Amino acid sequence: MRFLFIYIHNYVYIYSKGTIGKTIFGRPCLILFSTGAKTGKERKNVLAYLRENNSFCIVGSNGGREKNPGWYHNLKKNPDCEFQIGRKKYLGKAIQIHDDEYIEWWKKMDHMNDGGYTSYQKRTERKIPLILINIT
Repeated sequence: MRFLFIYIHNYVYIYSKGTIGKTIFGRPCLILFSTGAKTGKERKNVLAYLRENNSFCIVGSNGGREKNPGWYHNLKKNPDCEFQIGRKKYLGKAIQIHDDEYIEWWKKMDHMNDGGYTSYQKRTERKIPLILINIT
């Protein structure tokens, strides 16, 4: 049931052009527009985020699956991206974070998600990546 609700939420947020769906379960959401790593086509994904100043953190949890989400590969190959919060659009550049910065952001993101990211991490051998998108 939860998966269906998230699917519908994502559809509504994207196709309402940001008018409806800025949050889900009390968490802020953005629409990420990335360029497909293999296809070069525009891809859209709705992701929870946490903002500090001009940096937006997103998590490549993919629900704890063994592979990183497609958008992660898109941003690794094409880090210049666009994202939207509500009706406002931003241009950004994505970077993967590591070490102490990773630990800091992980705690914040996991807290925001009520421990959900730690739960996902327990399901997979890969280290779930954290990406910062900085406004350009």
